[in-house]
Amino acid sequence: MGDDIELDVDGIISRLLEVRGCRPGKTVALMESEVNGLCVAARNIIAAQPMLLRIKAPVKICGDVHGQYYDLLRLLDFVGAVANNTFLFLGDYVDRGKQSLETICLLLAYKIKY
Repeated sequence: MGDDIELDVDGIISRLLEVRGCRPGKTVALMESEVNGLCVAARNIIAAQPMLLRIKAPVKICGDVHGQYYDLLRLLDFVGAVANNTFLFLGDYVDRGKQSLETICLLLAYKIKY
């Protein structure tokens, strides 16, 4: 996906959140172009940021997610609206969980949006 194609971040977030309340394991259908677009857009944002981020308190510090998508959804539901909070994820976003793609896509989409 090139930089000239519009990325519907809100639509992607909406689809990724549709599975809240469903039985864990329900997947979210994302197009390859959407995943590529999220990666490119997030890479551009991250590359433009300084190496050391100064984050104002209060901040929600989140440990390793390991691709546990439904755990991530429960965490976000617990703390409330993403727009009203600042998060610091410590890494290990993907690897062990069966829904690593949904996990990283939601985090990248939120990075792009906020």
